[in-house]
Amino acid sequence: MGFSEMTHTFIVAKYYVHLTEAFGERGKEAFIHGTRYYGGQRGRRMAQRAIRDGKELNYETYCRYSEWLNTEEAKELGIVNQVDVTSVAPDYEMHIHVCPWHYQFTKMGLKDAGLAYCSVLDASICRGFNPEIVYEVPQTLHDHDYCIQTIRNSGLSPDTKLEKKPEGIRSFEYHCAHAYWAFHEVAAAIFGAAGAKTGARVLEDFAKEYGTEMADTIAGYKDTNFNVI
Repeated sequence: MGFSEMTHTFIVAKYYVHLTEAFGERGKEAFIHGTRYYGGQRGRRMAQRAIRDGKELNYETYCRYSEWLNTEEAKELGIVNQVDVTSVAPDYEMHIHVCPWHYQFTKMGLKDAGLAYCSVLDASICRGFNPEIVYEVPQTLHDHDYCIQTIRNSGLSPDTKLEKKPEGIRSFEYHCAHAYWAFHEVAAAIFGAAGAKTGARVLEDFAKEYGTEMADTIAGYKDTNFNVI
């Protein structure tokens, strides 16, 4: 297996485990803060590309400048995102019935980690892209039969096409490294050396699960500035 939605989830989930084991409720708050920090960085990169291209920072542009696509691994497992669009205007609403992140959190027995992550991630990405867009996630697959994501006053019409721009897509190697180092930065900022140790434990767990070569690849992104394109 290469880098995918599942390896990405593994990193995030293990940060939840080690932060909460080491710091209890403060660790959970640090994890949620780290999720928002990570999501905001993703959204700001998307906005930078859109501004460079002269695009308005609206929800249509947000969709087009998304940085990921489902991997072949997710397709082979039959867990690519399955979405029903229940409303387009004035509010755009999606019901997500299958998701590879939900699959991996569930496989790891870490529902609480999935709930903490998924309840704030997408709104955080959107806030980083343009804080004036109202993006709500009132329920997730971790505590309901399906996830609901709602974008208020989306500005879309039934004829709007939301295909992602291929030049903005980033590999899951990049996304995994970004997640690892974003949470590492937050953990170390809040808890100092003890927080940095949680990152070391996450990477050790990752190496045991997926091999030292993939773990070394993530470590090699240490000096990458994930705030900019």
